Amino acid sequence: MTTIYDLLMRLPFLGWVLLCAVAQLATLTHLSAQSVDFVFVIHIAMRLSTIAFMLLAASAVILRSPPTGKSSGLEPRISALTGTFLIYAVLLFPRRDLSLTEEIISTLLTMIGNAGALIALSQLGRSFSIMAESRRLVTTGPYRFVRHPLYVAEEIATIGMFLQYDLQWAVLVLAAHIALQLRRMHNEELVLTAQFPEYAAYQRTTARLIPGVY
Repeated sequence: MTTIYDLLMRLPFLGWVLLCAVAQLATLTHLSAQSVDFVFVIHIAMRLSTIAFMLLAASAVILRSPPTGKSSGLEPRISALTGTFLIYAVLLFPRRDLSLTEEIISTLLTMIGNAGALIALSQLGRSFSIMAESRRLVTTGPYRFVRHPLYVAEEIATIGMFLQYDLQWAVLVLAAHIALQLRRMHNEELVLTAQFPEYAAYQRTTARLIPGVY
């Protein structure tokens, strides 16, 4: 039953990832008609980094190993799904007219976040999951410095994306998104603590998100 449940839980995420990847490819086709300048180059790099992250995430979900433990109850699942997909509500808001500086900052943040997410996700490998589940304890790569580097990278990219929209509403969605992500971290840490006795020591010596701060 656990194996069947795990297989079924992969399908919605895979469908969403492939849809987003196709949308990014369509945007690349549109950008190819523009003149080549610095903004054009970073836009292309940002789109390519987004596509690479999505494809790597899809591969990790397809190849991931069965969970050794998972959270119980409905709340962790709701938090995981809402935290993952709420950010796309910003697409319903009107876009802002950005200055050249704002556009560069927005694009660079998105690209840096995507690159960081690629690094963290490649380290997670077959242990990646949307839900609060355990497979193996990863403490290498960026996980040597913070317990949740993938969340850090995703938030950097999210802030870059949100800068492009009406900030009055985008900030509210971003605040709700961050609150849900913090809840997801809490749920994941409960599962990891229960499954891996060594996690408590790792938790004490490694920052959650920002070394020396939090």
